[in-house]
Amino acid sequence: MSADAEPPGAIEAVAVLGEEVRRRLYYAVRAAGRPVSRDEAATAVGISRKLAAFHLDKLTDVGLLRAHFDGIGRRGVGRKPKVYEPAEAAVQVSIPVRRHELLADILVHGLLAEDEHGGARSASLEAARRRGIDVGAAEREKVRPGRLGPERALALAEDVLARNGFEPGRPGRGCVRLHNCPFHPLATAAPELVCGLNHAFLSGMLDGLQAHAVDAVLAPAAGECCVELRHGDG
Repeated sequence: MSADAEPPGAIEAVAVLGEEVRRRLYYAVRAAGRPVSRDEAATAVGISRKLAAFHLDKLTDVGLLRAHFDGIGRRGVGRKPKVYEPAEAAVQVSIPVRRHELLADILVHGLLAEDEHGGARSASLEAARRRGIDVGAAEREKVRPGRLGPERALALAEDVLARNGFEPGRPGRGCVRLHNCPFHPLATAAPELVCGLNHAFLSGMLDGLQAHAVDAVLAPAAGECCVELRHGDG
């Protein structure tokens, strides 16, 4: 599972659903429980086939529907009709960004590995660290930055954190402060557990980046993430 700040097209998808006819078409396709042709969709909402085709393709462009050609028409006569069905990916938009699905995934993996690590808490911390390593390693593979000095490591980490909803900022040289906690308000309900998982995730991300000159440090502050990044020269 990706840890991107928002799925590609999430804002656009919500904007597309702001149009009433488009929204009715989307729900009609979801309610059908099977691939729906343009004619069927048009009939379901009481519009022309041409207008239905336009809106269905808009819904497909932003990833809310997926389209393919199906063999439900008359055999041997013309092209197979285009049909639409809901896309598997869910679309969520949260401002500020919240990543409750990431936290849930970490906890599930922790519970599954409970016996291996001597308890659910230890297993969840390891699951968080491994997820962070995966995120950092994927970024390193994409950017290929070579050996990272302290400042370059902080800058690269800052880019990753911005895309993952942490809203990083620079209060001073050698430090990145995280102004948003993607796990809020769960962090408020169980701060010791959630902040520990967050710290493990960010430490793992630095390991995946091979940002050895930078540390993730627990530094709780009201209204912000409990972790900040520092390098020794700061």
